[in-house]
Amino acid sequence: MYLHFTILFLIILAYSLTAGKIERYPISAPIVFLMIGLILGPLAFHVFEIELGQENYQLLAEFALALVLFSDASKANLQVLKHQLGLPSKLLLIGLPITILLGFGIGMIIFPDFSWIEVAILSTILAPTDAALGEPVVSNKSVPSKIREGINVESGLNDGICVPILMLLLAFHSMSSNDPVSFSYGLSLFAQEIGIGVLVGASIAFIGDILIKRGIRKEWIESSWKPSIIILMSLSSFLLAQTLGGSGFIACFIGGIVFNIRFKSNKVEYLEGSEAIGKILNAIVWVIFGSVITGRIIHLLTWEIVLYSILSLTIIRIVPVLLSLFNAKVSSYAKLFTAWFGPRGLASIVFAIMVLEEHLPHGNTIVITTFFTILLSVFAHGISANPMAKAFIKK
Repeated sequence: MYLHFTILFLIILAYSLTAGKIERYPISAPIVFLMIGLILGPLAFHVFEIELGQENYQLLAEFALALVLFSDASKANLQVLKHQLGLPSKLLLIGLPITILLGFGIGMIIFPDFSWIEVAILSTILAPTDAALGEPVVSNKSVPSKIREGINVESGLNDGICVPILMLLLAFHSMSSNDPVSFSYGLSLFAQEIGIGVLVGASIAFIGDILIKRGIRKEWIESSWKPSIIILMSLSSFLLAQTLGGSGFIACFIGGIVFNIRFKSNKVEYLEGSEAIGKILNAIVWVIFGSVITGRIIHLLTWEIVLYSILSLTIIRIVPVLLSLFNAKVSSYAKLFTAWFGPRGLASIVFAIMVLEEHLPHGNTIVITTFFTILLSVFAHGISANPMAKAFIKK
């Protein structure tokens, strides 16, 4: 066990010392770590195999996503977002539902043996985009700020919106045919997930802001503790919201937005810690994904899984986004850029593990399809991010 973790952290250390050079090329951190996992794992040299278990891996991915969501929201350009709310609202209120519906329709054709609930679950799992995988785009100044902030808000909120939908579908499956689920039940579940998430995230950020400012004024906060404050706020928001039955992802993103609005001092020294820990957790998630998960699913692929995965990243994502942005006042290239950059990652990993625990009749196929889609996304979106972003300069 110690040997495997030694290898893991030496890999991350080596990347941290060379990240500036590596990231100048059209290659992302997830690609590097996933490839290292593939090479050192059971597909090649068999020198790296870490067994965390489903619950531990899920928690690791959740914590990584929580830190990314809170940090990204905390440093978002609110002035741009304030005047460009139309873009993310179209993506979330129009594009996201159409994505789920289109994924459902195509899934019913490709997977005829699935029940409608299973197809809906698969479509919902693959609907949210990943904030961490989208970082090369969101942080690239070549991309217009309104596009960057729109993609950032979309990826920050769509996973939280999909949580109650997924929970409702799982509830449908768990009930017998004699126990109908009412519309009011679904509405209350959705409101609970979103409402509690918003309330928890806003409350912790609001109180945290007051206490930080008081601590600064009274000189109570030691400088060595400053980088840990956002980490603790992020994870507290996530865990409390989840404990109360809400969406921890919504809590983290809303908490980050509230903190961004209220805290106007130098955020860098407070955000450095959460961004650093977030990068480390992301690296661990992707190395394990490459070494353990990919090694297990690669020989289980079928043409149906491969086809749906490709369509999920293309037609199922691109068509709904283009429809939702039909009247948006952005260039055609900006619309296509936004439609293409819908990477799948941490949220879908978490959702897939949740589904795996439910023992659906075709649960394994759903999980394999999800993981293969994520695998394709890491490479497709990682390699295309910088070249497509730089193309804005020529437009």
